[in-house]
Amino acid sequence: MGLPPILDATQWAEQQFADVDLGDIRRDERVVTIAAAMAAHPCASLPQLFTRWSDLKAAYRLLAHESSTPDELQAAHRAQVHARLARPGTYLLPEDTTELSWAGREPGAGLGPIGARKYGAVGFLLHSVLALGWPREPAAGWPASRPPVELLGLAGQSYQVRQLRPPGEAPSDWRAVLRRTRESQIWSAMTAQLGPAPDDRRVRWVRVADRGADIYEFLCSCAANRHGYVVRAAQDRVVLNARGQRRGTLWQVARAQAAGGQFDLALRARPQQAARTAHLRVSAVVVNLQAPQRPGQKAGTLPSVRCTVVRVWEARAPKGAKRLEWHLLCDGERTGWADARECSLQYATRWLCEEFHKALKTGLQVEQLQLQTGRGLMAATAIKSVVALRLVELREQVHRQPTSPAVHSGLSEAELTMLRRVSGRSLVTVRDVALALGNLGGHLNRKRDGLPGWQTLWRGWLHLQALVTGAYLARTTSKKSG
Repeated sequence: MGLPPILDATQWAEQQFADVDLGDIRRDERVVTIAAAMAAHPCASLPQLFTRWSDLKAAYRLLAHESSTPDELQAAHRAQVHARLARPGTYLLPEDTTELSWAGREPGAGLGPIGARKYGAVGFLLHSVLALGWPREPAAGWPASRPPVELLGLAGQSYQVRQLRPPGEAPSDWRAVLRRTRESQIWSAMTAQLGPAPDDRRVRWVRVADRGADIYEFLCSCAANRHGYVVRAAQDRVVLNARGQRRGTLWQVARAQAAGGQFDLALRARPQQAARTAHLRVSAVVVNLQAPQRPGQKAGTLPSVRCTVVRVWEARAPKGAKRLEWHLLCDGERTGWADARECSLQYATRWLCEEFHKALKTGLQVEQLQLQTGRGLMAATAIKSVVALRLVELREQVHRQPTSPAVHSGLSEAELTMLRRVSGRSLVTVRDVALALGNLGGHLNRKRDGLPGWQTLWRGWLHLQALVTGAYLARTTSKKSG
């Protein structure tokens, strides 16, 4: 039957965390132990992971230690990711911010208020940047969906505790606001954490973000660090002509352009919006965006931003659906049809970051942690974040190589053997494995259902782990009794 699943998880944890340096080899080894336990049993609480009080106490002690910062815990993993990002190729860095909250606690102990109610929940803001390998366009062209990507890992992650306006401070006091850490600064701060892209024309980094990143300082920080970007515009900025005069607004200029081509894109399901395939038109035009006036600075002192705005829109939407329209700010001059379509598809990878945060909350139940301090919660979240990558990678791996042999599915020999027995199928390809695994997780395997998503695959994987563990224990018990 091969190795039991806990050993597979340990090997994975050693690969991701073996080079962690917290100043004491015992703490370093404890990180690997905790990561392996979380990987083997992602839904379990800490007391469920470590049933011996000595092991549980050691885990609590490690997570509370001053050296167990998210940056230190993820340092080895991020180093591996950045080594990959230095190789020739195009890499997407989709990023997003989410709130992690724990209800019923008072602000303090390293946590801040979350949500509208003053004491309803506390927590912190988590900003994550994934690293994805972007494939070259196949000879037959892109399919009517986002192409599958290679999930390399976490390129960066930032933790920020929300600060409320001090009592008595006027909202119009911009000097006081500038002295405080602002949530919008998390985008430029992440640029500093990532560092400059390699000075190699064969390497291209592309930051992919939603409307929250439509910030002048963020766009400038990308240009200064050789980061490309695809950012959905949130503000109808003033567009200048070559002489620095007003040409119009961003929406006006973008909507005045004729479509350069059309393509279909599969849209994921959203709240009150079913999944569907949209027939999209695309246009692109180079613009000079007027710099904003910042408090304390004279108008016109900041340089304009030269970029391409790619407009993606539906002429008509199906009944009951909201018509899609994106205005994407892209670095450089990317006005050709192929470039504009590629920017559109690259923006669609941003949803992976949302799926990652969903995996962290739902799959690993990070908001169910019972640790009492912000330090401990952040340390546990840092480890769980690396574990969550395994959940999201399941789906991408299936879509990247569906016709590859089953041994490339990522399952061990023991898991494949058990899955063949349970499903009653030979399981020749990765697609066969995905459908069988999804079936264990509740996927009906009907033609119109498509391939299972990561949540269904993960439920099936957990079921498979229980079967393999039971078979392993039965085998070892039989050997001992014999």
